[in-house]
Formats: sequence, C-alpha cells, structure tokens
Amino acid sequence: MKQDNKELCGWFIFCQGQQLLVVKEGDRFHIPYATEPPVRVTADTTIHAIGEIQGHPAKAYALPLEELNGKEDSFIPTDLRASYDILPLEEYQCAGKASQILTWDKQSRFCPACGTPTEQTGPITKRCPHCGLEIYPRISPAVIVLIKKGDSILLVHARNFRGTFKGLVAGFLEPGETLEECVLREVREETGIRIKNLTYFGSQPWPYPSGIMVGYYAEYESGTIKLQDEELSAGDFYSRDHLPEIPKKLSIARKLIDAWLNNEI
Repeated sequence: MKQDNKELCGWFIFCQGQQLLVVKEGDRFHIPYATEPPVRVTADTTIHAIGEIQGHPAKAYALPLEELNGKEDSFIPTDLRASYDILPLEEYQCAGKASQILTWDKQSRFCPACGTPTEQTGPITKRCPHCGLEIYPRISPAVIVLIKKGDSILLVHARNFRGTFKGLVAGFLEPGETLEECVLREVREETGIRIKNLTYFGSQPWPYPSGIMVGYYAEYESGTIKLQDEELSAGDFYSRDHLPEIPKKLSIARKLIDAWLNNEI
C-alpha cells in the first residue's frame, strides 16, 4: 500500500528500554502505522528494518522518553511483557524481535576485540572496520522443564521471579553441554532430585532481553527435594486440584503446565 509515494510501515518505537509506544482506537490497541516515523528522529537515530507486519514493512527505533514532545496523549508507553495482553499476537511477536535488535544495537556500538566503532552491514550484522570482526545479536539459550510425579508436578518459586507465582525449573545453557545435559544439571543443582524420560516440548523466543527458552517435560525418578537456597525460595509437588498461582499465558512455562492439565503430555 502506498501513500504519497511512500510506503506504509508498522513502527515499533521503544523508550526507556522496553517501553513500547502503542496507540488505542476504541477498545483496540496496536502499534502505529505511518509512512514516516510517528515520533521525530534525529541524525543519530538508527531505524532498523525488522521484517514485515500485516503485509507492511516493520521498522524499529529507540528514543528518549522526553522526545515524545507533548505526544503523550497520542501514544501509550507499555511494558513489552504487558503488551502481550493487549496487542495482536503478530504485533507482540514482532515487538519482541524489535526489542532484541535494539538491545543488540545499543550493546554493540564498539568492537569487543579492539574497541573501534562498529559499522552496520546488514539487518542483524555489524562489522569492525579495523579488525574485521563480525558481530551478530547475542541470543542466550535457556532450558525449562516440567517434572511429573504421579498426578502432580514440581512447581518452584525462583528468587528472580517478578511476582508470587510458582513456575518450573529453568536455567541457562553452559559452554560444552547439550540442552538435555543442561536440564539434568539444573534439576540436580536446584532441587536435588533426578529425572527420567526427558522429552522435548517446544521453544519460545524470550526477549527479556535476548533469550530463547527450550522446553522439556520429564518424569521424577528419585531423590528428596533439597532446594538451592540462592536460586529458589520454595518448591514442591502439586496436584491438579491444589495448584498455586502459576505463570501467565505469555510464557512457555504456562504452555507446558496447560498441556499437562489437558493430558497432552
């Protein structure tokens, strides 16, 4: 679609880190669509092409909150996590990608090898003009596992959770280990138990700020729960009829729990 010889684009504008600017029309929230950046950009602003949204080019940039310049009534700054509850799914997913690219752009302005300012050579590629090092967005893989024991599952509260809910055992992949080895290690380290019949479930981008979650489910094998105190504040097996507060539908943790509740795993 063309307007005034310029292409209509979907704009993902972030301020103060992961505050996404959205607009509201009636009861519907969405990102702004326009032929020009909806909020003024400067000569120092980098506009990133991040793919396509609803048949239009998707673009992203970051700006200081003060650059809204009185447009607060036009745009609603919304936390990226919270945007899951109000945006169309396609827009939320694209917003996550945009956030990751903007984080990478901010953190890769200088070559990590020699300190020279980098040059962007592609949508997700930078190059050092001095030493030739190529720099791509960093993605930190983590595993998460639902552990079944009879008609109950292990739920834990990690000290870094944003809330009082209980979720699943999870942790980051370490150098030199497979994803499956990571699951076994994290379960042993954080809970003291052993598991069996480990099965892959699925994966999910996790742009907070730059991760990917790889989900598994397994069965309890042996051992008594002994929580790693510096990581977990609570943990136990819970039956279907006595579940505590669980994660929101945004997360793969909730997808695993829902699959178990529906007897799909």
